[in-house]
Amino acid sequence: MTGGAMTAGQAVEALAARTYPLAADVNVRSGPGTSYGKVGRLSAGTLVSIACQKPGETVTGPTGTSKIWDRIGSGRYISDTYVRTGSDGYVAPRC
Repeated sequence: MTGGAMTAGQAVEALAARTYPLAADVNVRSGPGTSYGKVGRLSAGTLVSIACQKPGETVTGPTGTSKIWDRIGSGRYISDTYVRTGSDGYVAPRC
């Protein structure tokens, strides 16, 4: 690496440390789709840290339509369409 670029580990840590606000109330699921069981609920405005992201069921939510799901904890996923990340794509490492 040259020019002060981050190592992969540093990039993961930097991305994992970012928090994003929820655009609306959302059910937390045990996997990346609405067919997975509900394991909680979060309110609009709650800040979440995205550990990693993975493709799953396509969902339409307050920020658009996407198949990206955000892992916010062990066995805890929310559709990226409920998170104001400022991007329509991946903002964290893939799970």
